[in-house]
Amino acid sequence: MLRFLARLLGLLSMAGGFVALVYDGARSIANNGLRITSVSDVIVSLFKDKAGALQTGVEGAAPWLWHVLGLPLTLAPASVVGLALGAFLLWLGQPGREPIGFLTRP
Repeated sequence: MLRFLARLLGLLSMAGGFVALVYDGARSIANNGLRITSVSDVIVSLFKDKAGALQTGVEGAAPWLWHVLGLPLTLAPASVVGLALGAFLLWLGQPGREPIGFLTRP
């Protein structure tokens, strides 16, 4: 069940990363310059009211965590984060390999 969930979330994340890549490409062509959507832009557009509370909540729990993990992750391109997270989840949910020398006939 967990493998199925990991593969499902991986496929959805890769689809979202691909959509973000196409969106950035279309926006770059229309503006005659490179335009990249960051993860913070996606968070602000999805959760308008709670975007600021995320940073204050993480800084309240552990201030070093926001500077080490939160800030670089929110400044990263959304397409790269989505594709990388999806690839990791798909790798995590892949079925186990058959052992070498395993006898399949009775």
